[in-house]
Amino acid sequence: MILKNSLLITSAFFLFMFVGCNNEVNNEHSAAVIPAVEVVQAQFGGLPLEERLNGIVRAANQVDIYPRISAPIEEIYVQNGDQINRGDALLRLRDTEYRERLRQAEASLRINIAQRRQAEAALGEVESQLRRERILASRDLSSEMEIEQLEARLESAEASVELANAQVEQARSTVEEQNDALEQTVIRAPVTGTAGQRNAEIGMQVNTNTRLFTLGDLSRSKITINLTERMLGYINTGDRVRIFSDNIQDTVLTAQISRISPFLGIGSFSTEAEIDIDNPDGLLLPGMFVTVDVMYGESEQTTIIPLSAIYRHPQSGETGVYVATSFGMESDAIEELESNGGSGNLSNPTDIEFRPVGVVARGRDAAGVEGIRSGDWVVTVGHNLLVRDDSGMARVRPTSWQSIMEIQRLQPRDLLREIMNDNVVERQRADTATQN
Repeated sequence: MILKNSLLITSAFFLFMFVGCNNEVNNEHSAAVIPAVEVVQAQFGGLPLEERLNGIVRAANQVDIYPRISAPIEEIYVQNGDQINRGDALLRLRDTEYRERLRQAEASLRINIAQRRQAEAALGEVESQLRRERILASRDLSSEMEIEQLEARLESAEASVELANAQVEQARSTVEEQNDALEQTVIRAPVTGTAGQRNAEIGMQVNTNTRLFTLGDLSRSKITINLTERMLGYINTGDRVRIFSDNIQDTVLTAQISRISPFLGIGSFSTEAEIDIDNPDGLLLPGMFVTVDVMYGESEQTTIIPLSAIYRHPQSGETGVYVATSFGMESDAIEELESNGGSGNLSNPTDIEFRPVGVVARGRDAAGVEGIRSGDWVVTVGHNLLVRDDSGMARVRPTSWQSIMEIQRLQPRDLLREIMNDNVVERQRADTATQN
């Protein structure tokens, strides 16, 4: 898939380069005979291994606030963007119903306490009678039947006291429950942070499913990325990451993977990794989508070329690169690249040779290969022209690594826009020349 994408990008690169090359080719017939291509010098080193993923930003300690009871909103104390401390009141719900429930629960508690006292008094009376009857029975002044009856009454009185105690405890629990419900009419912040996503208006009826606010610490962020089962084999906690987004252009943030969940989702066979990062300037906003490059290592030392240099030959089916074998101006070319801002002029016709290569490592923008040497000049744009021409000759334009990396990272729509703009300019120049 990556090779296929590289071929598509290479074709687009050729269109982009060919427009620019036309300005330097004075003889159109000669340009058609000897193709013009772009080349870059192969390097030697370790290839950074990275995985590009999408992430979602959340604030540290980000929580959604829901009411625990149902009631209309009476007062709202905070607005979006307000700084909130833990325990601060956010809003108050209508509490009339809950105050009445608490009053009834307290009255029921008092009734149960009084009933317990009655039961305790009845128990004391039965105990006194039983003691007197036992004294009389010891003097043969009371029958055994009377004692048995009093013992039965004693057992019943004890049960009544136990029941009264239970009812008191139940009533007290109800009071605590209603008091807690009354306290829940004032909704407080569970964490310190910034309030946002307010969904509350005075008079609005809310219930336990109504999200009222989102709170979070914007000075720190947590980015969540998804890792596939395959990625778990080489991405680990502590791996360095680079974070960037269209919303924070020209800024690349660095951090490391903080946590990886060991559980794969059923069906998706993926898991989540979390990245904790300081956000003192507020560049990362909760809910923002960001691009995350996970740097998980480096390949062995090898020859490195841009991905756009790799080409599958349509005739042989081999994967390889075109090498400018007799391009002998390496030192001059490098000096020219530095002075011209990353792009040189077209050379005189030079030998071009297709060489099969083996890809030993592949990164996001470059690959490590075997079959060529570092220092060789490889074609990055114009492969199709070389296949059609088959003369083994081409005029080459040396290009810096930085330039080719920037082109490779262009989005397809951006690249197409560049090509179309250049075509418009060339058409205007041609019209002007015709009029003159």
